[in-house]
Parts: sequence; structure tokens; C-alpha cells
Amino acid sequence: MATPEPIENHGIVGDLNTVALVALDGTVDFFCFPRFDSPSVFAALLDAERGGHFQICPEFNGHSRHRQLYLPDSNILLTRILSSDGVVEISDFMPVEEAMNAHNLVRRVKSVRGEISFRMECAPRFNYARSPHRCERQDNDVLFISEGPDKTVLRLHSSVPLTVENGNAVASFRLRANETASFVLEDGRQQRGCNAHDFVSESFKRTLDYWRRWIGHCRYQGRWQEIVRRSALTLKLLVSQPHGSLLAAPTFGLPEVLGGSRNWDYRYTWIRDASFTIYALMRLGYTEEAGAFNRWIEQRCHEVAEGSSLQIMYGLDGRHDLTEETLDHLAGYAGSRPVRIGNGAYGQLQLDIQGELMDSIYLYDKWGEPISHGLWKSLVPLLEWVCKHWQEPDEGIWETRQGRQHFLYSRLMCWVALDRGLRIARKRSFPAPLAKWIEVRDRIFNEIHTQFWDEKRQAFVQFPGSTAVDASCLLMPLVKFIGPTDPQWLSTLKVIGEKLVDDSLVHRYDHDHGTGDPETAREGTFNMCTFWYAECLARGGDPLQGRYVFEKMLGYGNHLGLFGEETGATGEQLGNFPQAFTHLGLISAAYALDRALNAESTKSR
Repeated sequence: MATPEPIENHGIVGDLNTVALVALDGTVDFFCFPRFDSPSVFAALLDAERGGHFQICPEFNGHSRHRQLYLPDSNILLTRILSSDGVVEISDFMPVEEAMNAHNLVRRVKSVRGEISFRMECAPRFNYARSPHRCERQDNDVLFISEGPDKTVLRLHSSVPLTVENGNAVASFRLRANETASFVLEDGRQQRGCNAHDFVSESFKRTLDYWRRWIGHCRYQGRWQEIVRRSALTLKLLVSQPHGSLLAAPTFGLPEVLGGSRNWDYRYTWIRDASFTIYALMRLGYTEEAGAFNRWIEQRCHEVAEGSSLQIMYGLDGRHDLTEETLDHLAGYAGSRPVRIGNGAYGQLQLDIQGELMDSIYLYDKWGEPISHGLWKSLVPLLEWVCKHWQEPDEGIWETRQGRQHFLYSRLMCWVALDRGLRIARKRSFPAPLAKWIEVRDRIFNEIHTQFWDEKRQAFVQFPGSTAVDASCLLMPLVKFIGPTDPQWLSTLKVIGEKLVDDSLVHRYDHDHGTGDPETAREGTFNMCTFWYAECLARGGDPLQGRYVFEKMLGYGNHLGLFGEETGATGEQLGNFPQAFTHLGLISAAYALDRALNAESTKSR
């Protein structure tokens, strides 16, 4: 296989249990089966030779151009390959109605213009390309049977004849204009024996109807409707249907720095994402999804042992052990090694997660359904834990693995935890040690305004004694710690603009001060931080500048409106892809900007 396409040259399809990444050249080069966090069966994106792929390639003589788009209001992906020899269209989707048991990856190729020869190669590599497999023929199907501990079995249905070559299913076929060929890759342990052509046509219609019904419930009617709805559809693909949890990203091992070692596994649920997720889902009108996620959070709260706190992240099913290991046999994306699965950061102390947790529960109690007394009983010990531990150093939001520090963001979110706890207790008349919580909340408030304020720089700084600013403090007005037009905040925002903003894009912290990590100076700008910046500008009275930043950031999304974690120096996407946090930030910024611009327009009349 040729060198994989860049990260940004991909779309995703999924069935709410897993997703596949489809490159602009029509190759599925990343697919974990049957769940998001299962071992990969295709991972050519991380190693073209060993990773495995599912390729459909027209055999054009001359130059070809590639285009991708989603069918409007859906997650059905169309890849078009255009040449003077003809035009080809590949449709990719995963039927959602089959999601609980089949996990079908459906691929249909059509000759739009011209008589065209094709080569199809389905080359799975099981258990992160660690386990051998054998092939068996069943009529015109091929069974791929893993001989490793994963025991995975895949079946490939085809409407054209298949042969087996070196453990791969291969087909060479020719299509005239308007003719199609269909392929269905599914769980081989299920006895189906479907007709590929008929199944693809029927499931295509059902899947299109599903997505259009779902997005039809979206309540957003403001500016940038198309990109907000695309973000909503993307987030829906990252929701685990059986559990209600939202994974941070569907990939592992994609680098934050090309050639670097920050190649993490993001196929888990971070508590940090919770409040942003609840906010976005409720604003868009998806109360069912918000409720399912809130129930997942409630289950985690009930699991906390006395005197302990939540982990910063969990498996999609709520499991606690996310032991990290490296896949040394994989070459890594653009040579970025090691490739990691699992995530060792799950054992870190990050005090901020208590704030995100309480904010999400507060929002759901306010806009969704009243929380139960049983949940409140689990929250009180967590808030008592905050009262006891808020002054401790921790690893912080950025998980740099460079040691603990007294981070501003962690203090801020401890304040949020107690503030939201107090609000819930008062609104619902829940029993709580209010006087104690108020006293600690106010101590945190005063400490932030004294120890974390740099009088000379006129800005809130990353930690006491530092002069570095940190983009995470952009959340200070967004979580209502400080007014968006407060002079201290506007002064801090000005310093952030001077030190962290590069052509409207925002770095996560001040690289001049360093973190002890040599890769820091080479990292890109953080996409979610840019959306936070745009929202802060809108709330701070400068919606036109906020709009400029927001729309400039939109221009760095890929051809489908998808975003990873970072934007590199030459506009490339970096980090695991697509990233939920970035799309959550986009939705929040769009809401704030639209509201601010409407208010500005009303004032000018």
C-alpha cells in the first residue's frame, strides 16, 4: 500500500459503536472492531505495511482528482475520484439500526462516467496487527478468522467474485457507466448470508432516513447552521449507544507533534468533557443523549470509594483500568513513535475534573430533569473531598507528565465544583454543609485573585510565581468566575492575545516559559482554545473580532468540516481525529457569537 493520506484527508462513518476512517483515495485505513476501544483491524494510517486496509481503487491511466462530501444532513460519506478516463463514486456508511449486533461496514462503488476497471483489496490485520489469521471461503464470501486472543471473525460479502491472496480478499472487476459493485464487511460470527446488492440498497435508505430524522431535531437556527449541524452529527458518531458515554476521539497513536512521542490513545471518556457535552447537547435540543450521558456520569459517582475522588477518564463502559502499553511493531504515523494504546494518565491527579463534573450535573438539573436524591448523596462526599484537597498541586488539564504544580485552572474548577454544589443544594433544598462550602469557595476565589494575579503583567498566570499565561484561563468568564467585561479579565485577554495568539489561532500556553518538554516548542495551536478565545471576545463586547477569529478557525477544518486536536504550522491537522472537545467548543462559540451579533445588530437599529 502507498503512503497513507494525511490525517485531515479523512472522513468518518460509524454506527454508534465504532467508526471507520475513510481516506480521500477511497481507502479505509483505520477501523477498530466491533467497538471504539476494540483492537484495530485496519490501521494503515499508523503503519502502511503492517496495519491493514480496505482499498477500492479505480485503475486510471492518467491523473485523477479526489473529492469527499457527506450526503446532506447525514453521516453517509461519498468519495469521488475524477479522471479523464471516467468518474467514480464510493459510498461508505454503517447502518445504525444494525448497530447493536452487526456493525456492518458498507461500501458501494459506482462508475458515474466511463467503463472503468477496479481492484479491491480487503486486508485486515487483527489485534493491532499482532495476531495472524486464516481465510475461509463460503460461496462468494470470505471469512477472516483471527488466530490470536481476540477471536475476531470478519465476513466480507461481495457482489463481484472474490479471490484470496496472501490472507487478503481481492477482486478485479470492471463497471460500465451507472453500474455498481457492493461490499459488506460484518461480524463473521453471525449467520446472515445476505445478498450484498439488496442489503446495501435497503440499508442505505434506512441509514439516510435515520440520520435525517436525528438531525431534524436540532434546534440551532443561528448563523453557521451547516457547520454546527456537522459538528452535531460528528459528536453523535462519537457517542457509545450501549453506554451513553462520549469518547474524546475515535483514534489512538496520532501525534500531537510530527515525529514526536505524544501519541496517546483517546478512545475513552474524560470527565473533563462532561459539562461541555451536556451544554452542547441541551442547547442543540438532544435531551435524550444528554440524559444518557448524565446517567453514565451518575454511575461513576456511585462507584467512588469513601475518601476518594473520580478518575479523570474511564472506559466507555465505565471500566477503571486503562493500562497503557506501546505497540513497538507499528511504524507510527509519519514515523511518530511509540504508538500507544491504553492511557496512563487515568491515574493522574487532576483537580479540575470535580468542577466539570458538578457543572455538568448543575446544567442537567437546570435544563434537563431534576437530579435524584441518590445522586446528591454521592456528590456530597466528592465536594467534601474538594474542600480537603483543593490546595494540593496536580498534573493539570494538559497532562504534560512533567510533574505536579499549583495550576490556576485546577483552582478555578475547584471553585466551580463548590459553587455549583451550592447552587444545586439551594435550588433543591438538599441537605449540605453550606457554611463550610461557602467558606472554602470564597477562600479559593480570594486566592486566585491574589496569588494567581501578576500585577506587573496585569494578567492571571498559570501558577503562583509564574509570568506565563495559559489558554485554559479562557474558561474563567465562561464558567462565570469573573465577568466577561471585568477590567482584570479584559487585561488578561489582551495578554493572551499578545502571547498565545498566532494569526487568530491560540497556543495552549506560553512557550517562552517552557514546560520541561522539548516537544512543546514544536506543537501546533489548540483548536478548542481558539474557539474559547472567539467566545470570550464575543462575551467581552467585541463580537466582530470574535467572528473574525471564529471564521478564520473554520477555514482550518478539513474538507468535511472535521477538526483534530491541533493545527500545525502549515495548516495540517494533528492529534487524534476528529476530536470531540474541539467540536463542542465550536458549538458553544457559535451560540455565543450568534447571540452577541444579534444583540449588536439590535443596538445599531
